[in-house]
Amino acid sequence: MEYSPPPLFKQGAPARVKVTVFACISVALLVLDARMHVLDLVRQGAATVLYPLQMLALVPRDASVNMGSYFSTLSALQKEVRELKSTQMASAQLMQQAQLQMAENAQLRKLMGAREHLPVTSMMSEILYDARDPASRKVVLDRGTRQGVALGLPVIDNAGVVGQVTRVFPFTAEVTLLTDREQAIPVQVLRNGLRSVAYGRGQSGVLDLRFVAPNADIVVGDVLITSGMDGIYPAGLAVAKVIQVESNAGGVFGRVVCQPLAGIDRNRQLLILMAAPDVLPRPAPEAPKVAGKKALPKMTPLENVAPLPPKEAPPAPSAALTPPPPATATPAVKTP
Repeated sequence: MEYSPPPLFKQGAPARVKVTVFACISVALLVLDARMHVLDLVRQGAATVLYPLQMLALVPRDASVNMGSYFSTLSALQKEVRELKSTQMASAQLMQQAQLQMAENAQLRKLMGAREHLPVTSMMSEILYDARDPASRKVVLDRGTRQGVALGLPVIDNAGVVGQVTRVFPFTAEVTLLTDREQAIPVQVLRNGLRSVAYGRGQSGVLDLRFVAPNADIVVGDVLITSGMDGIYPAGLAVAKVIQVESNAGGVFGRVVCQPLAGIDRNRQLLILMAAPDVLPRPAPEAPKVAGKKALPKMTPLENVAPLPPKEAPPAPSAALTPPPPATATPAVKTP
């Protein structure tokens, strides 16, 4: 049996010949490709065929890079979101403060405009807090006796009357609002001058006109102003607006409900009218009456009055012409 080596180990042309042949072929292809570009189509086809294999080989690298960038980007975004939230909260707080300052500036401008038209001097004040008693309608201002505030001074805003100073301390003052149950103010209808008295109704925030005749000329929409008859509030200040009128034909008085025009529960800056109220003097006390006798008024003595001239006395009658008086029997009086 003839022994022959496998085809892999069969010796053909020498290795040097093979290297020389393949080197010449490579040089020829390089020259042809450089001069005539004959291998462009082959190169594009090979790149197209090998592209999926390249992408598949790059998947592990891209996955590791993308995973690292994902976590880094997520932490950066979370940090940015926290910073944006804190910035938003600070901006919201600044915006609220700006809106509050804008509202206060607008209110102060209105108060300054109203202050120029007042006939008396006034003082700007600010509400510190409401009174502790929930059943009353009172506020505390940041002005007191050290600033010249006294009892009874009226308090207003740019729209009308707010209340009256009822308690004074060295640095603060307590103001009773118009809507308090114990507060009353004399008013008159701006349209026809009808006078009345407005009383507060407490927590409801409205005023009542009591003891009004059923046929009184008051309609919804009438504006009430101060009459000035109490000597405390200057005349002509706006007080309230009529919102409801009920006429009771069978009763003695009607019912009129009014809405205050001033910012009773809204504004924080108020004006204190510094004019002292003109309180009328008290009448002199009456003399005590004596039982069984009618007290006569005291007569003021007249001074520097010329005396009357003396008159001549009439002539006395003669004794001869005058008859004697008749004798009368005196009845006996029994003593017990």
